[in-house]
Amino acid sequence: MKVVMAWSGGKDSALALAKTLSNGKSEVVGLLTTISQPYDRVTMHGVRRNLVQRQAEQIGLPLHIVWLPPNPSNEVYEKFMGEAMLKLKSQGVEGVVFGDIWLEDVRSYREAQLLKVGMTPLFPLWGEPTEQLVSKFLSEGYSAVAVCIDTEILPAEFCGRKLDEDFFASLPEGVDPCGERGEFHSFVTYAPFFAEPINVKVGERVQRGRFLYCDLVEVEYCFCQSGFTLTQV
Repeated sequence: MKVVMAWSGGKDSALALAKTLSNGKSEVVGLLTTISQPYDRVTMHGVRRNLVQRQAEQIGLPLHIVWLPPNPSNEVYEKFMGEAMLKLKSQGVEGVVFGDIWLEDVRSYREAQLLKVGMTPLFPLWGEPTEQLVSKFLSEGYSAVAVCIDTEILPAEFCGRKLDEDFFASLPEGVDPCGERGEFHSFVTYAPFFAEPINVKVGERVQRGRFLYCDLVEVEYCFCQSGFTLTQV
């Protein structure tokens, strides 16, 4: 079955894609992401479009973009997504892979929306303990940065931090280790299926209501006589 990966650019998307690629039951033919048109950034995560395009290049899959207006209603969102699903279906895509882990209402919503267009939702991470997923993330060499946090749940200093052992160990009690309730969102800079890492630096932080975002900018390392320097791409 040909499928696309619902791709936010974060760690759960990456872990779900890795499991789908390894089990061999489906053929992943692309990544699907939603971009807020006026901001040219991934919805909710706030990551620049060029960075998710770089991820797609490192993975070796085409990136399918659903352009959304600012703050779309559910009706508008479902219209744009439905049109995108029908277009993919006409190209032979039969299913969509999601990185959801245990939120029943989110899963039910996705199932209902895909049922309307006759496509199959897949949830390869479903029911896995989030602590085990974090352990897998760390042990297999993934790298990511927290790009958005809910400041009603997490202190501001979590925004822009690397998702390493210290990050997960310092999460307050009651916070899901994978941020499944939306406590934080991330951007993956390296996964085992990337050709090369994506080098980024943390830029400006912006508060939007209860959410704090940090801008990521791609950089490249250049060697000169004085040593390595960083150059913004």
